[in-house]
This record gives sequence, structure tokens and C-alpha cells, in this order.
Amino acid sequence: MDINEKKDELFSPGSNTSTRREFLVQSSALGAGLAILSAVKAGKLEQLPFSDGSTTVNFQLNGKSKTVEVDVRTTLLDLLRENLHLTGTKKGCDRGQCGACTVLIDGRRVNSCLVLAVMCEAVKVTTIEGFGTAENLHPIQQAFIKHDAFQCGYCTPGQICSVAGLLKEGHARTDQEIRENMSGNICRCGAYQNILEAIKEIQHIV
Repeated sequence: MDINEKKDELFSPGSNTSTRREFLVQSSALGAGLAILSAVKAGKLEQLPFSDGSTTVNFQLNGKSKTVEVDVRTTLLDLLRENLHLTGTKKGCDRGQCGACTVLIDGRRVNSCLVLAVMCEAVKVTTIEGFGTAENLHPIQQAFIKHDAFQCGYCTPGQICSVAGLLKEGHARTDQEIRENMSGNICRCGAYQNILEAIKEIQHIV
């Protein structure tokens, strides 16, 4: 049997192609099931009332206790913007690729568009609104202004949150290290050098 005959056999009606497709579908379903089981064991989904698709989540937001009822499909980003009206956290790509929606969860920087709100039970969430006021700016905000580290400002909230997480991680010792660890935050205006200078100024004081 030559290669063309073999190809015809594999992709002709009634061949084992459908069997492979079924196997892939079943494998995907099994993987999803295992992921849900793992989340339940971790205590993240054990109280979800799947009958109506919503649940109550208790967490701290910028230092204040919050109790909200959300659809189980709601992302943390949409909860912040649409339900709680904290629009400082920006929606960019909505795929975890641009960093505009970066917030801190228990001090760790995350893309809020990739986190389900129901996974935030009993955690501490910090958004750009929790960093300071117009009268009392956070040192990171002061450094961004001093070094003109933004232009349109759309990515700036996520940049600032990411810088806070970066400094806590201790990964801001060299220019290259800063660039590498801030690479998940895209600035379409190209203010990268100014952002770098702002981070370098505060890397030892924050």
C-alpha cells in the first residue's frame, strides 16, 4: 500500500479517524473533570450551588471585607469592573497576554482576566485603587510620574500592580531582570525605558 492509499484509508468515511476524534474528546472531558475535582479538593468549588449558577464569595478588596454574589463563570476582572465598578483595572486582550488587568492576590501579581471570581474566597485582592490617593500617592505612582513612565495611561494600572509584585518577589536587581520579569505587561506607547527607570529608583525603598 502506497502513501496515498494509506491516507485515503485514514481519512475515508468509516475509518478509525472518528475513533481518534472520540478519544480526544473523551480525554479532554476527563481532563476537565479532573481539574474540577482537584479544585473541589482544594476547597475552591466545594460550596458552589450549581443548580442556579451563582455563589457568594467573601474576600478582602483593598483592605476592606467584601461579600458578593456572582455567576460562577464571572472572571475577577469582570467582577471588579462590572459588579464593583472599580474600572482602574483595565480590560485589554482578555486572554492573559497584555497584562493590563494585573492585580495582586495575596501580594502575588496575576492576570485577573484568567481568574474566576469564585476562586477568590478568603483571599486579599489589591487593585490600583488600593495604592494611594491623589493627595498621598504610593511611591511607585510617584516614580511613574517623575520618570514620565506612561503616555496614554491605559496599561499603567496593571504596570504599577505588576511592579509592586515584582519588588516583593525580589526580582528587580538588574536591568535585564526587570525587563524579563515585566515582559508580561505590554505598553503599546513604548514607554519601556521610562518604566525601567521608575522601577530602578524605587527598587530599594519599596
